[in-house]
Amino acid sequence: MLKIALRLFCLVVSSAALAQTPDTSLPASAQRILDQAGIPASAVSIVALSANTNKAVLSVNPEAGFSPASTMKLLTSLVALEELGPAFRWKTQLLTDSPVRKDVLNGDLYLRGGGDPDLNWEKFSVMLRALRNQGIRKIRGNLILDRSYFQPSRPDLGAPAFDEFPDAYYNVVPDPLLINSNLSSIGIESTGQKIEAHLLTPLDKISFSNHLHFNDKSCAEWESEWKIPQISIQRRNQIDILLRGGFPRYCKITAHLNLLDRNQYIAHLFRRLWQEMGGSWQGQVQDGTAPEDAIVLYEHQSATLAETLRTVNKQSDNGMARMLYLTLGAESPQKTEDHLQAASLRIRRWLQQHQINDSGLVLENGSGLSRTEKISASQMAAVLQAGMRSNWNAEFLSSLPIAALDGTMRKRLKGSAAEQRARIKTGSLRDTAAIAGYVRDNQDQSWVIVAMINSEFASKARPALDEILNWIAAGRP
Repeated sequence: MLKIALRLFCLVVSSAALAQTPDTSLPASAQRILDQAGIPASAVSIVALSANTNKAVLSVNPEAGFSPASTMKLLTSLVALEELGPAFRWKTQLLTDSPVRKDVLNGDLYLRGGGDPDLNWEKFSVMLRALRNQGIRKIRGNLILDRSYFQPSRPDLGAPAFDEFPDAYYNVVPDPLLINSNLSSIGIESTGQKIEAHLLTPLDKISFSNHLHFNDKSCAEWESEWKIPQISIQRRNQIDILLRGGFPRYCKITAHLNLLDRNQYIAHLFRRLWQEMGGSWQGQVQDGTAPEDAIVLYEHQSATLAETLRTVNKQSDNGMARMLYLTLGAESPQKTEDHLQAASLRIRRWLQQHQINDSGLVLENGSGLSRTEKISASQMAAVLQAGMRSNWNAEFLSSLPIAALDGTMRKRLKGSAAEQRARIKTGSLRDTAAIAGYVRDNQDQSWVIVAMINSEFASKARPALDEILNWIAAGRP
């Protein structure tokens, strides 16, 4: 009897040990998709663990450094919440060191940027309206742009193109005074006989040379024969935008394009808005720094960091994430002339404070729009665990896309076990597909999940990531 009891005890202990050992085999449905796509195990990195006990149930290449694509935004977001606080706001100011007599500002107007990630032209218009409400009508000096909040002040200058679409919104490199993301919105509408283009952003002295021609594509494919517009400067600062390529019949779209030089864009925007308000200005836009004794005429404060993160993560906004990363550097207690480097050091200090090993971590801009950024699945999982313990857990969780409901997950996992039970940040690059976040299973247990695939066939493997989420949500059947 003693021998039988001892064997049973050993069997129970052995079973418990096996239950605590994470599985290195993927769910069969996910493995089939990877096999069909020709993706080897070496191209996959996954960690799935209990949010309560930290016990891993799935672990594949957990320590290998992988490209995370936009899931890297989770690290930037959480560090920003903990270092800056959810109520942090960015400030943009209009200042002068010249007297105002009657309705005339007899000198320069300074526009000082504070890194606001969402300073659109409507908010800039409110700032100018505040000047008019103070009685200022005529500005006799220049508009001086102060970008000293970031160092370097113009990270976009000399930056190599990330891909072949430099005019695309996701490729906009931020600076501390980025108004409307430097985007020109162009409405294009076609009938069966003609194609018309209209400027929707309030910029003065803009004209179109419309060389678009009809093709036989559907409206959903309107970009297939689109060519990057060409810009030419005419007399008296007139700008002509040459539109080229094929365009479908009976189609109506709005294209948001990064076309103009930054200072040029602000000059044309400022002049148009100021004239519409009855103002007068004949000066120029110049780079500079506001004097220390300059008086603040108006200060615009952004939305809070907590509110901003809901756009950064749900919509996977690269420009705003990069602005946030630079802000970590600009607001760092350790002053340095390179805010990208300061942001990296600040993030690594935070990881060390939370006992997360930063070995092998590669940071570039904090957004994941990078060919060099690397992180391991175990490191990302540890970041998500820290997010569960954070004082700002509610703010962090609320920024993540909800499966089958909103953000970049709104069209994924509809009708599945994971529908509305997963808060997942997605990541996509040419050779990367990734997910990272939290899943609540059918027993109301919470799980941390990180999965990254680095392969030339990564785009074909996205359904495998959804299968893993479903497997967890269904209780790992």
